Amino acid sequence: MSILGLPPDDREPSPYTGYTREHWEAAADGLLRAAWRWATPGRALLDLPGRASASGVRSDGLEGYARTFLAAAFRVAGADGKDPYGWLDRYADGLAAGTRTPGRDDAESWPVIRDLHVQGQPMVESASVALGLRLTRPWLWDRLDGGVQDRAEQWLRGALRHVPSPNNWYLFPFTVAGFLESVGRGDAETARARRRGLDLLEGWYRGQGWYADGDGRAFDHYNGWALHLYPVLDAHLADADLAESRLSQSALSEHTAPVAPHGARLREHLGSLSLLFGADGAPLHFGRSLTYRFAAASAVALGAVTGHTPLHPGTSRRLLSGSLRYFLDRGAVDGDGLLTLGWHGRHEATLQPYSGPASPYWASKAFVGLLAPAGHPLWTAVEEPAPCEGPDRVVALRAPGLLLQTTRADGIVRLHNHGSDQVGPAESEAAADEDPLYARQAYSTRTGPTARANAPDNHLSVEVAGVRSARRRIHPLGAGQGDGWGWAASWHRPVFGLGVATVPGLRVESVTVARGPYELRVHRVLGAPVGARVHQTGWATGPADPLDPRDPLVSALHPLHGWTGGDEVRAPAGTAFTAWARMPRLSAEVHDEEGSGLYACLAVLAAAADTVPLAEAVTEVTAGADSVEVRWAPDGSLTRITFGPVAVDHVRARQ
Repeated sequence: MSILGLPPDDREPSPYTGYTREHWEAAADGLLRAAWRWATPGRALLDLPGRASASGVRSDGLEGYARTFLAAAFRVAGADGKDPYGWLDRYADGLAAGTRTPGRDDAESWPVIRDLHVQGQPMVESASVALGLRLTRPWLWDRLDGGVQDRAEQWLRGALRHVPSPNNWYLFPFTVAGFLESVGRGDAETARARRRGLDLLEGWYRGQGWYADGDGRAFDHYNGWALHLYPVLDAHLADADLAESRLSQSALSEHTAPVAPHGARLREHLGSLSLLFGADGAPLHFGRSLTYRFAAASAVALGAVTGHTPLHPGTSRRLLSGSLRYFLDRGAVDGDGLLTLGWHGRHEATLQPYSGPASPYWASKAFVGLLAPAGHPLWTAVEEPAPCEGPDRVVALRAPGLLLQTTRADGIVRLHNHGSDQVGPAESEAAADEDPLYARQAYSTRTGPTARANAPDNHLSVEVAGVRSARRRIHPLGAGQGDGWGWAASWHRPVFGLGVATVPGLRVESVTVARGPYELRVHRVLGAPVGARVHQTGWATGPADPLDPRDPLVSALHPLHGWTGGDEVRAPAGTAFTAWARMPRLSAEVHDEEGSGLYACLAVLAAAADTVPLAEAVTEVTAGADSVEVRWAPDGSLTRITFGPVAVDHVRARQ
């Protein structure tokens, strides 16, 4: 039996993962059982062991309470109030103790909710507390003493009265306000918080089911586990309240549940999000807060629960259970049954300064699937293949500037990043702030970016006076797709960490064309100084994954135009997938008197047995100052890329 007490696999309904609804219930109970061993005597804080976050240990203890409360709430609400382990009694006790004297320096008191810049992390946790209370209202909130209810309301209202981070954080007061309105405690203050959250969400919507996480161009897993989850779940719970006549007439007049288009946007989002899970169950390793792990599948679960999904129920469960099993099989839970800070197991480079011992428990959001009762098709349908297990696909997402590439032979999903950078509108492009989780050209479900101190993978750098450039703000130049192929393009201003921060006029324009397992990477460098060099690295790989028979992986680069040398570089600090890594690299000098150059290569990340040698994939290359044409060996088709402006054409060979 596993450390979490999961039942044996059941391969009849779940031929791909072996997991059923019983496995999800057992996982929730096992995670809660382990975490509650670290509760304070009054049950207000769960002080899990590990490194403290930047917000301090008291905030971390609240985080332990709030995020595990989400798992308990989904577990009990999904069982229609059945609570065999008495989880809700514990959270009721903790709520009473934590709100008795907020801000006091004692063993139980919760920190006061303040502005973002004054240790504002409790605002994040207020949303989990509010959501947990809303989900379990008949069995927890409605049974509380009126004084405890009043104290809890006063503490929660701190989220409505302070300044959030300028991103998805505005959905935390939105969620708090939704709970208060659902229990008849709404007013102008709650209505304002809800309007503000929804108005900002409208401004952040970019199309194709994708939101930016704030006013910049940050596109990542926060789309699923925050920007879609909070408004869609709020509307779903409001519908349930109305159907069961739980709201009084006065509360109905205050109720401001969001309506369309949030459900329709979730449906569209799942069309592409469902492609971001590999055949092994791994979500794409891209963006911040990856220690939340299988929370990446929470939007899949929410779509199944609410009906806002294009996926068959068996496909949804395949993705959900595949993601949960992927992490449980690879050390995400330690010997004490606690979720660790990292990816597979502990991994420091995966973390952000705000990550604390209880941060991984935002993974609790994936348990939203338990709101679907046992007889729901999500649990009764036979598992179907994941989207990446179907025919090879290339999908261009013009709105976020992303290009998705899946290959059935090895089950790998790759994302080519030409639009997501997490650089705020007023933020500088300092090289010291380069974030490996956004700055790379490409990410996958089988590889992670190399650590900051190591050579960067999947990176085009300009080297000036021995200093390599960083990629910060990414400017999309377009994206498109055809039958079996697709492209995306962007430009960036190379910035440097030592000496001169920027070189006037220096610019790199980049195009990725994906076809089958191959990536055609083309860059035009403009305005490089005399003596500058350029380098292109490929995918970072290491020792084989003992749990995946498709290893070892092949990572290769093949020069097509402009490159004059190649070698291999090592990353001793490794990635989230491997303790050490290596990657191919191409190099060249910029010889043009005007500092311009055009560079093209093929890249591949694939399982060894499934890879056609790169040197044989292309039969002809024709290049000019601002264009390159490549003829593909398999069918003689021609890909033409031109710059100024960027245009990409793919012409099939005449039969």
